[in-house]
Amino acid sequence: MSLRDRLETNENDAGLAGVTSLHSRSNDHRAYRALKMRIHSTLLERIDLQVMESLSEQQLREELKNLVGELLNAENVVVNDVERKNLVRDIQDEMLGLGPLELLMSDPTISDILVNTHKQVFVERFGKLETTDISFNDNAHLMKIIDKIVSRVGRRVDESSPMVDARLPDGSRVNVIIPPLAIDGPIMSIRRFAAKPLTMDNFIEYQSLIPEMAQLLRGLAKAKVNMIISGGTGGGKTTMLNILSSFIGTTERIVTIEDAAELQLQQPHVVRLESRPPNIEGKGEITQRSLVKNALRMRPDRIILGEVRGAEAIDMLQAMNTGHEGSLATIHANTPRDALTRLENMIGLAGLNLPSKVARHQISSAITVVLQIARLSDGKRKVVSIQEITGMEGDIITMQEIFSFRQTGITTSGAVSGHFCATGVRPRFYERLRVHGIELPDSLFDPSRVYEVKS
Repeated sequence: MSLRDRLETNENDAGLAGVTSLHSRSNDHRAYRALKMRIHSTLLERIDLQVMESLSEQQLREELKNLVGELLNAENVVVNDVERKNLVRDIQDEMLGLGPLELLMSDPTISDILVNTHKQVFVERFGKLETTDISFNDNAHLMKIIDKIVSRVGRRVDESSPMVDARLPDGSRVNVIIPPLAIDGPIMSIRRFAAKPLTMDNFIEYQSLIPEMAQLLRGLAKAKVNMIISGGTGGGKTTMLNILSSFIGTTERIVTIEDAAELQLQQPHVVRLESRPPNIEGKGEITQRSLVKNALRMRPDRIILGEVRGAEAIDMLQAMNTGHEGSLATIHANTPRDALTRLENMIGLAGLNLPSKVARHQISSAITVVLQIARLSDGKRKVVSIQEITGMEGDIITMQEIFSFRQTGITTSGAVSGHFCATGVRPRFYERLRVHGIELPDSLFDPSRVYEVKS
């Protein structure tokens, strides 16, 4: 039986009464919203939800389109073709998707969607924030969309657990914080990922790095060199992690560990693990540290940690030091040196009370390369430094920079100007790459070759 058969249209329905012409006030946004809410409410009251579950999404969309048309005709609501099309689309999005956010989710140029209560929605395009005319009916409407998102991945958000990380089916990362922590109303941030993952060629095209740097990073990934990707929020760390992981061989077993799964690995042998928050009784939490420990028993060739942020740092370093070469992770830090300091602090969170020198020795022996990514003032992301950890001198971890980006100014249009160049240092891992059959020309490290960034 179709949805139409289960829908009992009542021509005297008070919910739609009094609306005689939408066309006559097409510019009245409130009238349009009121009509949409009434039609949506009517559909919810009369549609058999069991029938909905038995139909495919395409069938549901077609049925909803027909039903909305029937309700409009039954009540003599006059709309033009554009208004009818928009109304049908909005009702379909409310019933099957993310409501007002569906339009933004279908825009490939948007990288972030920032919902500041039901009143404001901002987006990021090409590294710049823009306001939109999208809004929700009220905070209750926004909470319905939030509940739909978090329930899909078995999580919850309420007063007892007012913060949550989740993900959308396309891999986009979602963070939600609601009252009482968010004073003005629910706040939701969506970090989107491209339907087609970016490649190293895309990074070169966007001038995020130069071909020589790409050649070096490709060699490091293939030669199983342990790397840490450092950067600030929205700097492109996860994107770079995805790109580096694409150079891992298809014969290797990869275990990924994340708080909210967002990596998009293309290899055939990938095991994805995700941490779990505590339940309403405060029990059942599975931390990243527990997953790292468990991953060591899963015979991984490589361990990829989405972001190291706590006590799991010590287990990650031990894994890198005990045969799991070529492991990758990201970390929030402003410089490569700061990244090492943060790692040292995280080791302290494990409660081992290691002396500073021992902790630093653990770091220097586990990690070979620190890759620094930054989002500059013009919104563009760049690999600003590639540094090699060379060992210890006394109590200090020694590092040497291989490639760097030097900012020289800002153009009249607001674009950052600068250049990429090698420092002239021949890295110690050069021999390791050669042993793995990866030959890099000496000219790769020529400091006289400067690559200006074109605005």
